Amino acid sequence: TTTVAMDFGRVSLDEDLILYLFGTPGQYRFWFMWDDIVRGAIGAIVLADTRRLADCFAAVDYFEQRQLPFVVGVNCFDGILRHSIEDVREALQISQAVPIITCDARNRDSTKSALIAVVEHTMSRAAART
Repeated sequence: TTTVAMDFGRVSLDEDLILYLFGTPGQYRFWFMWDDIVRGAIGAIVLADTRRLADCFAAVDYFEQRQLPFVVGVNCFDGILRHSIEDVREALQISQAVPIITCDARNRDSTKSALIAVVEHTMSRAAART
């Protein structure tokens, strides 16, 4: 279903390692929440619906400007990828350094894979800086 405010989730990965998840709509009227939500964040997922790709520009710009690692998750409804990953990359003008993955946000295993992808991307960026 569509997010109309903010979603929150908590995933315990280990006794001492907890992943807090915040989901926000991309509409302008919700942008006031973004600065508070990303405080302390290790990374982000921009969920892209290729039927409304222009809606992703603000989120991509936001994370790029703050240098927060992010991945783009192309939401494949019913397992159908309507555009190639490279076409999405070109349309969003995203560098090759930003991973683009496919996912179905309604599927638990697919969502888990997307979360793993953002954590791995964040860790690889951190390793590259040291």
